[in-house]
Amino acid sequence: MGSSKRRLPFRYCEPACFGGLLDDPLIFLRIRPLRRALLFDCGQIAHLAKRVVKPIAAVFITHAHMDHIMGLPTLVRHHYASPRPLDVFGPPGIAERVRHLLGGYDWNLAEPTWFTLRLHEVHSDRIMHYRFPGPDRFMRAFDGEEPRTGREIWSCRYVAVEAEILDHKLPVLAFRVNEQPHFSIDPHKLKAQGLVAGEWLHDLKTRVLKGHGDHEVLVSRQDGEGLREEPADDPAALYEAIRSEEAAASLGYVTDVGWTGENVAAMEHFLGGLTLLCAECTFLEADMHKARAAYHLTTGDLNRLVERLAPRYLLPLHLSKGYLRRSAELYQELRPPQGTKLLRLPKHIVPAPVGVADVERWLRPAGGNIDESA
Repeated sequence: MGSSKRRLPFRYCEPACFGGLLDDPLIFLRIRPLRRALLFDCGQIAHLAKRVVKPIAAVFITHAHMDHIMGLPTLVRHHYASPRPLDVFGPPGIAERVRHLLGGYDWNLAEPTWFTLRLHEVHSDRIMHYRFPGPDRFMRAFDGEEPRTGREIWSCRYVAVEAEILDHKLPVLAFRVNEQPHFSIDPHKLKAQGLVAGEWLHDLKTRVLKGHGDHEVLVSRQDGEGLREEPADDPAALYEAIRSEEAAASLGYVTDVGWTGENVAAMEHFLGGLTLLCAECTFLEADMHKARAAYHLTTGDLNRLVERLAPRYLLPLHLSKGYLRRSAELYQELRPPQGTKLLRLPKHIVPAPVGVADVERWLRPAGGNIDESA
């Protein structure tokens, strides 16, 4: 989604879309400091390089329609020999779907070093946990449950992922990724406190954000007698007084939802103020009757939603394949408000299917078609 010179305004993350406008929706989010990644939905992924798949630490599946979950066995194929577990989050009923997906294969050669797939089923009031251990041939085991008191379902030092349950004639999850607050000082507030920037700010960061409670902080203060050092009585309160109000970056991902009052209200409450909104736009406005029957969004619906949410960037995706030769019309009908920049995908990123004519030359009798230098 941009070169190193023109990157979206995230501090810790690099979002990428590995599907085109008409391909299965597939958002990949690399967390740079961790050198790990998150994957949102898991449809067709056979085109992804192994070096892309291996760093994935967690997968967030909206629902179990084929184009959102069929790539999970491919993911397992790339991960099974790794010692690190893989976390998968999905809506109610996802554990049963994954049990059938993995149960359709023979695992008679499973080894003790294979990884464990940890599955987390997100309900409105609780999260149910399951294990699919590779050494046990990926047989499902219940791993307990916990009450769900907020939207957050996964976090690390750099980002947190939240989930909201929406309706697609079945429960479907929408996701929001928030970068964790970073250490940032407002120079005007610093000056107003009579403080001078220096190495002590590094000590303040170590104490407040890194949680080193016994780390001493000696601030540099400028007054009528000159520059002097003094201990900070309350480092946490001091940081709140001089910190910048810059909002942390965030990404929203929503697909396969109906334009209903309940869904719209939930999305408006959940996805406001985003840096980047990745949203389905399956039908053109003229086909609203099809969208309503299939519980998908139209270009007009997305226009109305973006007007309410006002993200800095909008990435529309998941256009119906029925518009194969009309995909340009989607961008003609989308009119984001001032302050929202529209990002565009090509029709396809996934390589084109291979036909007989593409490979038949390799099956001709020997005599000159094989490149011996390859």
